Amino acid sequence: MTPKRIWANLGVENVERTQEFYRALGIKQNGVPTKDLVSFLFGEDDFVIHFFEKEKLKTSLEGEMADLSRGNEIMFTLSAESKDEIHDWLDKVKKIGGSVRYDPRKDSKKFYDENGFYVGVFADLDGHLFNLFCNLNK
Repeated sequence: MTPKRIWANLGVENVERTQEFYRALGIKQNGVPTKDLVSFLFGEDDFVIHFFEKEKLKTSLEGEMADLSRGNEIMFTLSAESKDEIHDWLDKVKKIGGSVRYDPRKDSKKFYDENGFYVGVFADLDGHLFNLFCNLNK
């Protein structure tokens, strides 16, 4: 069996707030949101991330949802074209209420010297992690 597409389903506290956050980052919205779901298309291949209201998503899971205040199981990676683009993303995330978990302007040598990648990490309003990186060797 070969899947044609893969996407992610994440739980959020407030669908409308999540919609505002990702639209402010310039991420393309996928379809029309409902009170329980907003969806976005990431990257050139339109990777879909559905953001479900937590209680709605919980009905599809057979168990408890992860407590993101205690840790994460997944971190999505978004490619950037340059160090400046990563800086712009992190500044915008901070401005619209997300949190910057790793700012390369404070310790950029650690990543650049070891493998040629420039990295930044942020969390959205619900604690979902995103890694931003660009390859400085290309």
